[in-house]
Amino acid sequence: MFTDYLKALPQYLLPHHPLSRVVGRLVRCRIPVIKNLLINAFTRLYRIEMDLAENPDPYSYPDFNSFFTRALRPEARPLATAAEAIISPVDGQISQAGTCHDGRILQAKGRSYTLTQLLGDSGLAARFAGGSFATIYLSPRDYHRIHMPLAGRLLEMVHVPGRLFSVSPATTRVIPGLFARNERVICLFDSDAGPMALVLVGAIFVASIETCWAGVVTPPSGRTIRRRNYRDDPAAPSLERGAEMGRFNMGSTVILLFGPDRIAWQHDCREGATVRMGQQIGALSHKIAFTDKSGG
Repeated sequence: MFTDYLKALPQYLLPHHPLSRVVGRLVRCRIPVIKNLLINAFTRLYRIEMDLAENPDPYSYPDFNSFFTRALRPEARPLATAAEAIISPVDGQISQAGTCHDGRILQAKGRSYTLTQLLGDSGLAARFAGGSFATIYLSPRDYHRIHMPLAGRLLEMVHVPGRLFSVSPATTRVIPGLFARNERVICLFDSDAGPMALVLVGAIFVASIETCWAGVVTPPSGRTIRRRNYRDDPAAPSLERGAEMGRFNMGSTVILLFGPDRIAWQHDCREGATVRMGQQIGALSHKIAFTDKSGG
């Protein structure tokens, strides 16, 4: 634990957003010698399996970011077929999963934060009080597109500006309220499980979070919370289970939220478990359609 503190302390002094902007420019550089050096170093360091990619030639990508967010072949990530299945939205490792007790989410042993802090809205947080959460960490070597755990219709998207601390397991163990301090994009859906939220948490060197309906949401990061309400929008996206809904440019974390008594996690959806997009991690408790027309 002491080593974790030593690694985390310098992060308080780093200029998170300027550093991320510099890295953002570098990973989008299209000079062949530079982008190929980056791709080659990354492939060797993280032992990337290019045979799973839709385009298996690493050097044919126009820049490193395109390589990093590469699509996989459909058969590489088969979707669970049970009608009641909730699938993992990403490749990654379960950081924590369980119930939001007293309006709080467990971050790591001995540390938690409130739903209101995470979502930036007490009314929105109330919908998930007593509900279920799963926090999934994406390492640099993981597939970085984000998919729908259940079919859903978009109700609201909220961009909450913040810091860009690392979200590695070591940092998560020692920085209080980490996920509620970092910049994040909250996507609220109406689903067969009632309200469902995917919280896309940014991290250092992750200067860009994208969604399939709005494109790049951040940057710019700004200083105020930005909301877009889709409830009465006839063109609001409706996405099937397994459909791509967004992506990270570099690694980060997704927090999945459901309301109380709506879903149950599988016994193997627990701290430290490795998951793959499409793998079943939970199931609907009961299939009751929920229609949200409120403005809160």
